[in-house]
Amino acid sequence: MSFNYPQDFRYLDSHEYVRLDGDIATIGITEFAVNELGDIVFLELPEIGDLLTKGETFGTIESVKAVEELNSPVTGTVVERNDPLIDDPEQIADDPYGEGWFLKVRVDDLDDVNDALSADEYRAQVEGE
Repeated sequence: MSFNYPQDFRYLDSHEYVRLDGDIATIGITEFAVNELGDIVFLELPEIGDLLTKGETFGTIESVKAVEELNSPVTGTVVERNDPLIDDPEQIADDPYGEGWFLKVRVDDLDDVNDALSADEYRAQVEGE
């Protein structure tokens, strides 16, 4: 199966993605992760105003197969949360890079994403190329 990895995103080896737009980072999970999880039944996210720390857990995602911690690719403050996903987490699978985003975070240090993987590096890691 072939997955999509947008080139303008950066990726964590724990399958989160981050896309910067100025100092706002959009965070979610990759299409590969959604496929691995299967049917997603629960999503726990922080509140608006909460501080995320790069490398720390900020929530959980649960499927019929597993419960996985979500790790932050950046340090910053949550400015927006995709609340419809909390009520209907199956939506994540429909469009993980678009409507399936989790959080928008005002980033403290834009260099946080520099050590995240490029699309090609992430693809090589998950697909074993």
